[in-house]
This record gives sequence, structure tokens and C-alpha cells, in this order.
Amino acid sequence: MHASQIVHAPAPSGAGAFASRPTARHLLGLEGLSRETLLAILDDAERDLARLSSDRSPTEELRLATVVIAMFEDSTRTRVSFQIAAKRLGATVSTFSSHGLSLSKGETLRDTLRIFEANGADVIVVRHSSPGAPAYLAEQVESAVVNAGDGMHEHPTQGLLDLMTLRQAWGGSFERRRIAIVGDVAHSRVARSAIFGLTTLGVRVTLAGPATLMPAEIERLDVTVAASVDEAMEGADAVMALRLQRERMEAGLLPTLSEYTRVWGIDAARVRRMKPDAVVLHPGPVNRGVELAPDVADGERSLILDQVANGVAVRCAVLRRSVGALAREAA
Repeated sequence: MHASQIVHAPAPSGAGAFASRPTARHLLGLEGLSRETLLAILDDAERDLARLSSDRSPTEELRLATVVIAMFEDSTRTRVSFQIAAKRLGATVSTFSSHGLSLSKGETLRDTLRIFEANGADVIVVRHSSPGAPAYLAEQVESAVVNAGDGMHEHPTQGLLDLMTLRQAWGGSFERRRIAIVGDVAHSRVARSAIFGLTTLGVRVTLAGPATLMPAEIERLDVTVAASVDEAMEGADAVMALRLQRERMEAGLLPTLSEYTRVWGIDAARVRRMKPDAVVLHPGPVNRGVELAPDVADGERSLILDQVANGVAVRCAVLRRSVGALAREAA
């Protein structure tokens, strides 16, 4: 259905990446988004969460919109939550993976997405192994493009749901808070989105991990680097453990897994170094016994399942805002 026919999306609050300009329809990353925009998206997501907790029946907000979810990398949490979010808003949803598309016959990614657009896609949710792929595609199509993770660049909706989870845990305020982000920062698009969002909202970020797993651009990030995980977690308000992304690593970046766990893994003793009310996050999937001890992953401070639950609400907010921007541009 064409954007001009979408009439059920309410006008969103906030500006930034969703402001009334040619790129308003897209969400490609959290870098550069204003504090006002981030908080507006979180406010929208909180309203969605409240509604979904009491009523899971579909609305008609995006009844005339079509959402295509194109996953060119494996995904469970992100794919499923985008599917549920789109259906909760009443949209028509189609999901594809690279295994079932004509890419295997030589068709380009650009042509594949233009086929989605020609079939009426208003929003195309894209996960791809190449950094910048969603941004490139956003220049090629009139549909809205939402980045569901691009290589080692960003994963903005994961970043938003992490912000939402922390705001809930911290009583609605980010001021004077500090979080430790621990592990494989170099390969983590989740860490980049979290860093951009958290620092914009005034949270101090401390990174800790093997030197071989720190990002090359560390100096341009507004963060502190700790020499050890114990130093990073001392007095912190939260810790985010990152998955070891061995599929993206070259040989020699790590010692044995047991040595990594001993030096950088988060166990109950290390959790006790944080403030008494501090919380534990992990974007998943968790390598139990590697990044997190099982009793920490399942412990009372763990908000891992809250992160998953918040994912649907955040993606509802993002889809609604993208469709709303499309409708305004077509007006």
C-alpha cells in the first residue's frame, strides 16, 4: 500500500532521525540522535508496553502498511520481535532470509529490496553482515529502512531496548549513572548503539575487555577504558556483558575460553562489586559459563528477559514512527 494511503499512524513526538526531512522515515543508527528524540521513542515504547501487557489484540494503527523483514544474517530475537510488533499494529508482514531469495542466483541486494518496494513494502527491516548496508539501501528505495543490525556497525533497536530496560531499573532517570560494558566490544554492534545512546543521555560508560577486543576507534568514543573487569564494575549501576562473537574473529585474538572466563567473565563475586541495586544485562544469545556465570544470568539482578520483553514495544514505536514519517512526506 502506498504511503499516501496510510492514515492510521499517529504523529510521533520528537525529532532527530525522524524529523520532517528526506531521511525522516529511516532508523539507521543511534549515533547523532538527540536526547529529545531518544526519550520520545522510549516514551512511545513505554506506552506500547503498557498496552501490550493488558491487551495483545492487534490494533488498526498500521492496517494499510506493509512491513518486510529481510534477514541476511541469522536472527531469533530481533526477527521474532519485529514480526510480533508489526502484527500487533495491524500491518501486513512478510519475512525473508537470504536462503530463500534470488541472491543465490546472482541478483543484487539493491534489486532485491527494490522488488520488495515494488510489491508495496512501506517499511523494510534489514539485517546484513556488511556495515553500512542499510544506509546504502536507504538511498536506493523510497520505502522506510530500519537497521536490524549491520555487521559491526550498529543495532539501533537493540540499543533502544537496552536504554528502556535501564530507565525502568533506574526509576526513570539516567543522570549520575554509570554502566560497565564488558567483553568483545570490537565486534559488537550492540555495544556501539548502547554507547551512543547512553552517552547522549548522560550515562558514563566504562569499557573492559581484552586489548585485542577493543575497537580501533576507541579514542572518538566518549568512554573510559578500565584495566580489568573488577575495576570497571566497582561501584557501577549496571553491567552489560557482551557475547563473544567468534564468527567475526580472526585467529589469535583470544586465549582459551577458560582463560577468558577467568579474567573477563562475570560471576557472583564480581556482581557484588557493583552498587546493591545494580543490574545485569546481556543482549543475547548468552554463552553460559563464558560471559556470564549461570547463577548470574538467572539471578535476581538479571534483566535479560526484561530486555527481550521490551524489544516488541520498542519495535512497535519504531515502526509507527517510520510509517508516520512516510505519511507526512507523502502529504
